[in-house]
Amino acid sequence: MPPTFVESLIAGGAAGTAVDLLFFPIDTLKTRLQSAQGFTHAGGFKGIYKGIGSVVVGSAPGAAAFFCTYDTMKKTLPFPDHLAPVKHVVSASLGEIAACLIRVPTEVIKTRMQTSSYGTGLSSFAAARILWTNDGLKGFYRGFGITVMREIPFTSLQFPLYELLKLRLSGALGRKPLHAHEAAICGSIAGGFSAAVTTPLDVLKTRVMLDMRVYSLPPSQDPTLPSPSLLSRFRTIYVEEGTRALFAGVAPRTMWISAGGAVFLGVYEWVAGGLMSSRHDTEK
Repeated sequence: MPPTFVESLIAGGAAGTAVDLLFFPIDTLKTRLQSAQGFTHAGGFKGIYKGIGSVVVGSAPGAAAFFCTYDTMKKTLPFPDHLAPVKHVVSASLGEIAACLIRVPTEVIKTRMQTSSYGTGLSSFAAARILWTNDGLKGFYRGFGITVMREIPFTSLQFPLYELLKLRLSGALGRKPLHAHEAAICGSIAGGFSAAVTTPLDVLKTRVMLDMRVYSLPPSQDPTLPSPSLLSRFRTIYVEEGTRALFAGVAPRTMWISAGGAVFLGVYEWVAGGLMSSRHDTEK
């Protein structure tokens, strides 16, 4: 019995909020390791909760948008059973695009707060006002393209692997559905592997969101230097900083998403399962 739209909405919101708040310090360290200014200048180990305000605002809506889209697409896409992995990839990719419409603005504010791009002592709301004044709406979606480019490969690996692990574990245990902690283990393995493989895209995303060279100029100045392309940025990082820079933060990213994947998918399955059980009892 699949969850309804509302059940996916509630479970997704709870899962997103739980994981983002619980593992925020690790995400801060990862962002600072990836920043062009270097870990120490970006803040080091100080103020590891800077930017958490934007996460509080965006976590639940972003995760809810993902799961509502993902579960709806899984039920409606006309793929035969033997193409189930393809259906999961397409469903998860569409879910990520929907989530990024909400997630990217809060991500821009979060990364700039984590690295003190607007100085110290500011709230997330104050940072949002500065961003709006300097760049307008487009500033909140800086890095939208590379975020989608990061999330789709990540999700295309994570969710088919997650569904496969759940299927194999269900077969081994001889029952379905799995308990929340069992689904959490599957989510942890799938998330950790996918996070490590897609770290270079995450580094690129962080650099784009933190680059304010063009968009922070006063309106009276007409910038003639175009924003570098993603390929150009990637090549610059590789040539000037080496392969190691492309995998900066891979350890905290893998640890965060591996543990976060367990919490995220475990909480989702737990909340969704509880809601479905309540609905089933009510319908009796």
